[in-house]
Amino acid sequence: MTIKKAMIMAAGFGKRMLPLTEKTPKPLLRIGQKNLLERSVELLIKIGINEIVINTHHLSEEIDIFLKNKNYQISINTIKEAVLLDTGGGILNATKNFNNEPFYVLNPDTIWSKNYFEELKILENSFFQNSKPILLLVDKINSHDKSFKGDFNFIENNCIIRETRNQYIFTGAQIINRSIFKGIKKEIFSMNVVWDQMVKEKKLLGQTSSQTFFHVNSLKVYEELNKLKFID
Repeated sequence: MTIKKAMIMAAGFGKRMLPLTEKTPKPLLRIGQKNLLERSVELLIKIGINEIVINTHHLSEEIDIFLKNKNYQISINTIKEAVLLDTGGGILNATKNFNNEPFYVLNPDTIWSKNYFEELKILENSFFQNSKPILLLVDKINSHDKSFKGDFNFIENNCIIRETRNQYIFTGAQIINRSIFKGIKKEIFSMNVVWDQMVKEKKLLGQTSSQTFFHVNSLKVYEELNKLKFID
């Protein structure tokens, strides 16, 4: 079995990137020769995705124009949020047509590259083997930005938990299906609400990434990363 559907989360304001995001949505900011959204789409195509949905909000028309000009040869649709729905609400709203099929979710703030190909395929295999949602995590020591406090720790059988001190950062890649939202009545909610419930039930898995974690977290970090001269 292989996963054919994915969502890219692109609905934020990018306030920490001002003034760059006054006229350009954060996903269209360039790192090297490509922008953040472009890197996300190309990685998903490389791993075999043929249908992508992207939630948008701030300067959504710029994202639509970019995608039209790129003319990717797969199905890519944008869903504009009139009101920001937060991470969980955004995913639930944008993936209505995915039915019960599993799908990837990518946060384009991470600089995704072809080096993640094998790790995402392993993530996919783990999802099918265990029939549980799974997140790609990275040890804090492998993060370029040392400001991250960490999100999770591992326990037995690759299950993850949250503790007072957490060693692993969520990279922004996960595989889920819509069944995890069962029982949620709100339209606006964070994925943390869903994750915390799954953690209690030991139904949330993690996988470690060996890549150096580059994440556009602030204007300062963005400027640092552009000096690294990424080669694609």
